[in-house]
Amino acid sequence: MDNNALIEQIVNQVLQTMTAGENKAPQSCENKCTESLTKNDYPLGQKRSDLIKTKNGKGLKDINIDNVLNGSITPDDIKITPEVLLYQAQIAESVGRVQFARNLRRAAELTAVPDARVLEIYNALRPYRSTKQELLDIANELENKYNAKTSAALVREACEIYEKRNRLKV
Repeated sequence: MDNNALIEQIVNQVLQTMTAGENKAPQSCENKCTESLTKNDYPLGQKRSDLIKTKNGKGLKDINIDNVLNGSITPDDIKITPEVLLYQAQIAESVGRVQFARNLRRAAELTAVPDARVLEIYNALRPYRSTKQELLDIANELENKYNAKTSAALVREACEIYEKRNRLKV
């Protein structure tokens, strides 16, 4: 497979993910997500592509093979934005998928956290990997540094459960 075919395949996969519905803190984008979306807006890529913007403000139509090849599409342009995740959460809520909507809202918060740090936090949340204080420090970091209040609450809840079930690192 030549480079152009590989790039085109990658771009098409990203576009399919965006169409299927699959770094700012979400609180700031909550204000931008003023429209109330429902199942009628799903999939966003087909029915509301005007709402899908990259971190740099490019629209879905701007993500194509020509722009990838000429360098005007950056890796940040193919990452999902907190706004799109929040729109997806609204759609999930409109069909009664409340827990899925919560997960999407947490994901929106976590877009502000560097990828490497998300992986570190994921590993720290595994049983016996962290002390109580380490988990509380992670929760404080999420809340204070990244404004990820819902995710911080989840880490605190995990910390409490790990403590009750003796799953903390000693």
